[in-house]
Amino acid sequence: MMKAPAYALLLFLFPQVFFSQTLSFVKDEQGVLVREDGQPVLFYQAKPKSLDGKFERAHYIHPLYGLDGAVLTEDFPEDHRHHRGVFWAWHQVLAGGRPMGDAWECRDFSWEVNTLDITASPDDLTLHSGVLWTSPEFTGTGGQPTPLLEEKALVKISPSTANYRVIDVEISLRALVPELKIGGSEDEKGYGGFSVRLKMPDTPQFASDEGPFSPTENALRTGHWVNISGSMAKDGGMAGLLIVSRNPAEDGTHPWILREAGSMQNAVYPGRVPVPISNQAPTVLRYRLVVYQGALGAEALRKLAE
Repeated sequence: MMKAPAYALLLFLFPQVFFSQTLSFVKDEQGVLVREDGQPVLFYQAKPKSLDGKFERAHYIHPLYGLDGAVLTEDFPEDHRHHRGVFWAWHQVLAGGRPMGDAWECRDFSWEVNTLDITASPDDLTLHSGVLWTSPEFTGTGGQPTPLLEEKALVKISPSTANYRVIDVEISLRALVPELKIGGSEDEKGYGGFSVRLKMPDTPQFASDEGPFSPTENALRTGHWVNISGSMAKDGGMAGLLIVSRNPAEDGTHPWILREAGSMQNAVYPGRVPVPISNQAPTVLRYRLVVYQGALGAEALRKLAE
């Protein structure tokens, strides 16, 4: 998904960079705002953020904006304070079989963004973040938390076309301690992994490559992409979000936890049974978001998902 960059620019040296005559970025003490022709595209939250000292989180996207500037995501929603924009996290992070906090619920878990760079080409802008996972449950000499995992994440934004914008996400996970595993919730839902806390329209419509469908309480096994649409534009008109996952379960299916209101939309990985993360060959997860205005036909959605 990610192409080699044409050149790299360190955020700490350049507060703002323009390229491709459309995309630009601005960095502040909290993170990076990406713009297109002066209009906001997304904000990457690099620094820890909390609600009155609770539910501290970092390393996620919020807001994600529609093509008309509508805010599509939510942060600290009343029904699930731990939900946050576009994020990826797991209930189970185990070292030697022992729980290391709960990254999904933002409990006893931290993300330290220690590098944050920009690469640019004529066709896209990419945020590169290097992140260390830590937990007070795993400490070294002096009782200080010791990093459990090194994450490298890429968020590549392409300039918009007449009615859609493509954002690709690549997540690389490498263990820094022996016997590290990640897994979803331990109940039958098994949710965890790449998620979007989307502002839902009154009557959302769901579709996949298998056609329209309605969400179910537990994981729904459908194709590798899900389209969510409805009155999501600023003026109440039609808009939508296509979510694509390239990470099937071990049985080859693509499980999703989806909700019509008041929750996240989750491309489930790996499910309730934890999987090992190597300290040599990283686990690489790939996703795509397509933000669009108006309506996209089934064939257009399939092409974008591919």
